[in-house]
Amino acid sequence: MLLLLLLLLLLLLLLLLLLLLLLLLLLLLLLIIIILKIFLLLLLLLLLLLLLLLLLLLPLLLLLLLLQLLLLLLLLLLLLLLLLLLLLLLQLLMLLLLLLLLLLLLLLLLLLLLLLLLLLLLLLLLLLLLLLLLFLPLPLLLILLLLLLLLLMLLLLLLLQLLLLLLQQLLILLLLLLLLLLLLLLILMLLLMLLLLLLQLLLVLQQLLLLLLLLLLLMLLLLMLLLLLLLLQLLLLLLQLLLPILLVVLVLLLHCYW
Repeated sequence: MLLLLLLLLLLLLLLLLLLLLLLLLLLLLLLIIIILKIFLLLLLLLLLLLLLLLLLLLPLLLLLLLLQLLLLLLLLLLLLLLLLLLLLLLQLLMLLLLLLLLLLLLLLLLLLLLLLLLLLLLLLLLLLLLLLLLFLPLPLLLILLLLLLLLLMLLLLLLLQLLLLLLQQLLILLLLLLLLLLLLLLILMLLLMLLLLLLQLLLVLQQLLLLLLLLLLLMLLLLMLLLLLLLLQLLLLLLQLLLPILLVVLVLLLHCYW
């Protein structure tokens, strides 16, 4: 009888110990769940902060895109203005070339006229000499010849002066043409440089935007992976704690059945 009482007391102590152990395991489980919830909340907070940062960066990205578009529009406007200037200079160049050709033609006509006048004067002089030889005395004839020579020289000087003036105008026009050609070349070089600069800016901005977006996506992926790992750890810990509890429950059931 005493032995049975001792056995019952021992069984009661074992049950109490098992219950205390179960309570301890439950408390540990609750503590681990609270800690994991804290970690999960921190992770969610970090994820929300990252999303907030992304939302803050999106207006900056949009602003950058707007600035890029504005820069593109300004460069295109500058290119259009330069093209318009180039067309105007080409028209001016064509007009100057036409004027140069007209002056050359006028110069040739004046030269031809000069030659014709010289021939005509020579013929008239010969005719006059023949007539004077027939009707006038020699001193008067010499005086008339000198007058004719002077008139002829004066006419030649005037024609030469006109030719020099035309040559001067031709040289000025040639100089203007050369300056216009130089200006056209400079404008073309400037256009090419602007186009190259525009292409380089576009490439750099696109690369920066892509890099920024890739970094943000990578951070989001890493946070998601970390969150999944923590959830898996939580599940494993719950399983590890539930297994001893189930074991204790089974032992209690067996004991009660016994």
